[in-house]
Amino acid sequence: MKTVHLRVDGRRRSFALRLPAAPRADLPLVLVLHGNRSSVLGPVQRFADSISRRTNGFGACADRYGIAVAYPEAFGGAWADGRGVTTADRHAVDDVAFLRAVAKWCADQHDARHDGLLLAGISNGAFMAHRMALEASESVAVFAAIAGGLPAELADLQPTHAVSALLINGTADRVVPIEGGHSRRRGPNGELRGRTLSLADTARHWAEIDRCTADETVEERPAGSVPNHLAITRRAVGGGVGGTHVEAWTIHGMGHTWPGAPASRILEPMLGKTPQNVDAAEELCHFALPLLIPADDRRL
Repeated sequence: MKTVHLRVDGRRRSFALRLPAAPRADLPLVLVLHGNRSSVLGPVQRFADSISRRTNGFGACADRYGIAVAYPEAFGGAWADGRGVTTADRHAVDDVAFLRAVAKWCADQHDARHDGLLLAGISNGAFMAHRMALEASESVAVFAAIAGGLPAELADLQPTHAVSALLINGTADRVVPIEGGHSRRRGPNGELRGRTLSLADTARHWAEIDRCTADETVEERPAGSVPNHLAITRRAVGGGVGGTHVEAWTIHGMGHTWPGAPASRILEPMLGKTPQNVDAAEELCHFALPLLIPADDRRL
């Protein structure tokens, strides 16, 4: 893992990069977008991130699948995700330009594929993944949004290309409820702000963008008897432009967590249960690698 510094929009930005031992010829790049580190949950988020980087599976996936993995750092600990409630939003930080710059640097320096970008984000990072997929759809082939529905402020954006989406939310998430809702950060007069769509509405929105035509399939995965092996309802629809797909996973009993990270007695009282029968990094790779569709074939 090495750290790279870039100058973007007048600010010094950085990201860590993990290259595979044996890269694929069409080297895909995954950008892993952390959650809000500057919120009241900041200390929890930083602790969760430190665990996640070691154990969330992307390091193993890098070598197993020959992919590159980058961990960009948000300005002030939070992404300008379009909801208008983060410090980065208030400072008009152009995080789309930053993530584009990370992808370009990796393409220039390591021949990463220019239209084979994958995104994986949680919470504030999930909201940012939605924004990046909408505004840089020619580059983003697939994204995964965990514990983060589509920000309502972005619902009118029209991407130029279809993008496959893997959407994962837990039914016990009190921070970003699966039913959608507003940010806890209210306006100066106490008004609600930063509304996000539910998991179902988010999946429907992306399926409409991608012009998916196939019938929806539903798969139920039972919980079993092992602790923190949680039941999953997986809804999938395909037939989108270029062969794009949208999947929405409801993980029953999951909190505001990253599936596959170690269960933690420190974090569970604050964030809820972490499923141990699914690894979000591995699932993204299984979902995404067959969907690295060239931009020309995904054009809307």
